[in-house]
Amino acid sequence: MPTPHRQTDTELCALDIMARLGSTLRIAAPLGLGKPHGLLNALYRLTASDQACSMRLYTALSLTRPRPAPGLEARFLQPFLDRHFGDDYEDPAYAVDMARNALPGNVAIHEFYMQSGALLHSPVAQRDYISQNYTHVARDLVEQEINLVVQLVARRETDEGVFYSLSCNPDLTLDFLDRMAAADKPRPLCVAVVHPDLPYMSGDAQVSESFFDIELAPPRSPRLFALPRSPVDVAEYALGMHASALVKDDGCLQIGIGALSDALVKALILRQQENVSWRRALVALDTSRATHKLAARGGGLAPLVRGLYGASEMVMDGFMHLARAGILKRRSWDTPALEQASAAGRLEDGAPGGHYLRGAFFLGSRSLYEWLHATETSDPDAIDMCRVSNVNHLYGDHQALAALQRRGARFYNTCMMATLLGAAVSDGLEDGHVVSGVGGQYNFVAMAHELPEGRSILLLRATRTVRGAVQSNIRWNYGQTTIPRHLRDIFITEYGVADLRGKTDSECIEAMLAIADARFLDALCAEAKSHGKLSADFHIPEAWRRNTPEHLRQALMPLQRKGLLPDFPFGSDFTDVEQRLVLALGWLKHAGASLRGKGRLLQAAWRPGEPAVGEDEALQRMGLADPSGLTMKDRIQRRLLIAALRHRPSRPAGPDSDAQAASST
Repeated sequence: MPTPHRQTDTELCALDIMARLGSTLRIAAPLGLGKPHGLLNALYRLTASDQACSMRLYTALSLTRPRPAPGLEARFLQPFLDRHFGDDYEDPAYAVDMARNALPGNVAIHEFYMQSGALLHSPVAQRDYISQNYTHVARDLVEQEINLVVQLVARRETDEGVFYSLSCNPDLTLDFLDRMAAADKPRPLCVAVVHPDLPYMSGDAQVSESFFDIELAPPRSPRLFALPRSPVDVAEYALGMHASALVKDDGCLQIGIGALSDALVKALILRQQENVSWRRALVALDTSRATHKLAARGGGLAPLVRGLYGASEMVMDGFMHLARAGILKRRSWDTPALEQASAAGRLEDGAPGGHYLRGAFFLGSRSLYEWLHATETSDPDAIDMCRVSNVNHLYGDHQALAALQRRGARFYNTCMMATLLGAAVSDGLEDGHVVSGVGGQYNFVAMAHELPEGRSILLLRATRTVRGAVQSNIRWNYGQTTIPRHLRDIFITEYGVADLRGKTDSECIEAMLAIADARFLDALCAEAKSHGKLSADFHIPEAWRRNTPEHLRQALMPLQRKGLLPDFPFGSDFTDVEQRLVLALGWLKHAGASLRGKGRLLQAAWRPGEPAVGEDEALQRMGLADPSGLTMKDRIQRRLLIAALRHRPSRPAGPDSDAQAASST
């Protein structure tokens, strides 16, 4: 059995690759965490320095550290970024250059999913973006004459020899190489870059030593990219409460990433552990009773006894929290007889084998990576990292088994906007600019319609704030669609649930109006009537007029007073002082986005009021404690920050642009 050529020097490895492949590199690299930045950067530098060479990279989700703007943002973020990522973290240089429109002419980068909003202003990234379903990427790569595959891996030495784990990214590599072989095309050069901190995931993610042609094991490896944990606000918690009532015991769960998903996970844990308080809050929120009616038909209000099975293209922190809470525990088997016995309740919990979570890639906090490693060590069957074709659709030999495993499926994804007729906008703007990508969202929406008990549930905030003005995310129409209206199913906002499956257009419009913000009801209703899609004698029920932020605050106040809805539901990577600064800076940005807000801000800065608790520590953290050595601009920023700290703000109402809105997973 052939063994890979082993190297430890990244620059020499890049030269070796160029010597083997020549001057034309056509590279496939995993999305997200699985990209070996050091090796890609070495190949990028070699190509950029020689115009006789060319490099074409096919990938997705090139993760870069935020680059804070000068001023208060940099004062806050830069020390945090230095601490969180470490001084040795290496961004993908091509992504940094692409964002600032500085890619050399002999390099092309094709992404099918972008870091949300990061490349909106990069013309070359927008031109070279490829719009694809996640499950179509491997198929389409076969036609791109790929000659190099590079991947971050974990390595294990055993009595049987050396094995590698594709770990965070078995998603596309396996499908792509199988398709290349089936098409009788030459196998690309495959390079494994070993990272000592990458969790070793066995099962389908494990490959033999002969899988790779080159192994690169640098003597030092930078920290793995880890997502900072985000805060959750009142509206997001309200949305999560509604969403959690639609989860069915013994069912299957898919969730994405972001504050809306965190809110759903936290609400599920409250349903499990604080059921009485959770029910009372849901009653207070659900003024139209739509959530309770749908929960009675296909969800539940009781704690989850048999638990849930996870089948999600992305494994993120939420699954870890659900497992720790005893919710993610329903095992599935890849043997039809065992799975049928499990579905019938004839299989005991202690039956050997079986997994409770299946995913195609993972990305999250460092706590997630530690949990994955610990779970693999203590219960190696629990988590099945596998190719995306086994997760994102039902076609092929595994169709019947997958349908049985995914019984009672609830597929939760996020979108930026939705129309009254049930179309969803998740990946781009109506001028053609791409915010993120389709990813696997379409896969899961379509799959939900195929599964006997499956439901596709799209989550969105009812409003967003653009330059200080509140706008509705529920629109009559929009010039871009990710999910067409003929696949409409369930939408959830902070104001409730709209069940659109099998409904007429007028019924869909009424259901969507019922979850819209009250400030936009009259205009939306009038527009629907003007197009003849809503009866002229339709009147907006008074209950819908209560769809206001104030009603949400009142409904969730009891849970907040009990400390059950913290700003950071799963802990924070920020210190206590930084958490206060997050809220203060958020209020400052929100207040300064409009003329009226600027006026209030100036008034607050002129008369800031009594000192806030922890104010001195916050100013010290921002380097603004001593005004004597500051420039005039810094002194103004100091006064504004003091005003924000003394305002004792809560989180602002929502994102301030389409690009910062929640996107598809």
